[in-house]
Amino acid sequence: MKTSIENMCSENGNPVCNQFIIRTGKSVIFQSYNSMIVKITNKNTYLDTYYWDYSKTTGKYRNLFLGETKKETEQKIKKGIYKLKNLN
Repeated sequence: MKTSIENMCSENGNPVCNQFIIRTGKSVIFQSYNSMIVKITNKNTYLDTYYWDYSKTTGKYRNLFLGETKKETEQKIKKGIYKLKNLN
């Protein structure tokens, strides 16, 4: 499978600058500006240790990407469902 990159869309359906979804044959990645925020593989979901909660904008699009609230994400980190890892 080829790698594809697309801009994330706002709630209105408009492409958003600097917020990307990258699809590879092995993973789906959310990137904000030049930083990888979330990487989902067949077996695990990783969030970057430093950047996963870097700013309000990053958080807004991370929530859209994961389909959940920050509180739900924090609970999954605490339970070990999501793993924190240096992705950058």
